Amino acid sequence: MAAFFANNVGKLDSIIRVILGALLLSNVFIGLQTPVGWIGLIPFVTGFIGTCPVYSLLGISTTTRAEKVGLKYKWQK
Repeated sequence: MAAFFANNVGKLDSIIRVILGALLLSNVFIGLQTPVGWIGLIPFVTGFIGTCPVYSLLGISTTTRAEKVGLKYKWQK
């Protein structure tokens, strides 16, 4: 069960998911104002927590080797 909730969403993937999810969610309140925008909750939450259940089922991980080990980039202190 712990492997199912392992961090398998990388930084870039996470940023893209949060932005895409926020854009879809914004369509619920402004723009199209359709309930279809609630689908944006899925990428928003998975990007925010860093775990994707579908990735876990398929054995996919977009984390880099440095993220898996816990290394930081030069610009991160």
